[in-house]
Amino acid sequence: MILLGLLSCSVSFADITVHQSVAPSATMAWSDAQANQLLSNDQPAAQVTVQIQRTESKPRTSGTVLNNSTVANKYPTTANNYNTARAGQPNVSARAAIVMDAQTGEVLYGKNTSSTVPIASITKLMTAVITADARLNMSEKITLQPIDFAGAGGKNSSSTLRAGDTLNRAEVLLLALMKSENPAAAALARTYPGGRPAFVAAMNAKARQLGMTSTHYVESTGLDPSNVSSARDLAILVSSASQYGLIRQFSTTAHYDFNLGYRVLKSNNTNALVRNGAWNINISKTGYINEAGRCVVMSATVNQRPAVIVLLGASSTVARNNDATNLLNWLSSGITTL
Repeated sequence: MILLGLLSCSVSFADITVHQSVAPSATMAWSDAQANQLLSNDQPAAQVTVQIQRTESKPRTSGTVLNNSTVANKYPTTANNYNTARAGQPNVSARAAIVMDAQTGEVLYGKNTSSTVPIASITKLMTAVITADARLNMSEKITLQPIDFAGAGGKNSSSTLRAGDTLNRAEVLLLALMKSENPAAAALARTYPGGRPAFVAAMNAKARQLGMTSTHYVESTGLDPSNVSSARDLAILVSSASQYGLIRQFSTTAHYDFNLGYRVLKSNNTNALVRNGAWNINISKTGYINEAGRCVVMSATVNQRPAVIVLLGASSTVARNNDATNLLNWLSSGITTL
């Protein structure tokens, strides 16, 4: 079922900027044609060179960490600067974390940044990157098959989708990013040229290309705990994914009603910070399996200054949200005017 166009609106998809103060919903939606147009406008760098220095426990106030002019130049120079020395030490309970100034690439805070751990549905951010890189037709209809519900790594998960549901690729990608639907992510891999083996190979090749040295993927959903990465590597991935307008739009959609013709799936973003609209979040993906704990990656603009936040292994959803909020408040308190 094709996504509804912007209601009686002449604004093009490429011109829409999603800010969580005005949460998108079923009354502000996208068509597959608009998704195709936005995808064609995306021109992410062919290769991103990243250099991350080891950073643990303490905020940094100097030192270049991300050497990536393409990402850095994406953001205009602002009159603000993160001066975390004056912000004090943030309170983070998650097992691993990183905060990076997306404009300079400087790591502002790190905790177990190089630890290789299962990443659950954070995997789906790479799934979206590979789908976008392939420039596949977002209008193509995809019918979900029983194999898409088979799970991975010995795990299954609940889903509001059913085998036989038919959506276009834009809707399938939206379901995978905003609602973290595992059958949707599985279907994206299945319908990729060459099928699932080619898709997983592309995921690992992209990780190597980006310099994600601790990362390995075995499937597209994140159910398998053999999908592993580090906070450092995921900061690189978020920076790369931020170059894709389609991923920015879909991962930060707060609410959407999927009309399948015979039923409507009312869906909400899995990240409460996206849903409540208190922060300007540009990229978002949550994740959870037992082995990974509660995880989230985000790109957010704090007082007109962009930052990347990665949290892995929080003990609960509440703890994960508290950590994310604490870090956003910490960044906000550290902003200075040059």
